[in-house]
Amino acid sequence: MLEGRCHCGAVGWTLETLPTSITACNCTVCRRYGALWAYGLMGDDIQTDGQTSAYRRRDSGDIHFHFCPKCGCVTHYVASAEGENGRIRAAVNVRLSDLSPISALPIRHFEGLDSFQELPRDDRTVRDMWF
Repeated sequence: MLEGRCHCGAVGWTLETLPTSITACNCTVCRRYGALWAYGLMGDDIQTDGQTSAYRRRDSGDIHFHFCPKCGCVTHYVASAEGENGRIRAAVNVRLSDLSPISALPIRHFEGLDSFQELPRDDRTVRDMWF
C-alpha cells in the first residue's frame, strides 16, 4: 500500500497495491504540474479523502486533475467517463508519498504531447527524478 498527502494535509490518497512502475508524462498539463503518476481504479484500489477542486483538461476534457484548494498540491486525476466495465480510471501523484517504497521503481515515459505513445524505457528510476 502507498499513501500520499498534500502539503497542508487536507487531501490524501491511498493506493492499495504498490505499483510496478511510475509514469512521467510530457503533456501540456503534466509537465507543468511536475507530477509522477501511479494508476488504478477509483473506489477500487485508489481511495481519496478531503475536499478537492478540479481542473478539466481544455482539449478533450478526458481527465479531471484534482488539487487541494488550500495549498494547491495536485493530488490525483480521475477520468471524466467510466470505462467499458463501468469503472473509472484514476492516477495518484506519487510525489506526495514517501520516497522509500517507490525509489527503485522504473519510470515509464509517456509522450502525451503529440503522439500519445509510450517512449522507450531508459534506466531512470523514481529516485533519479525525485528532484
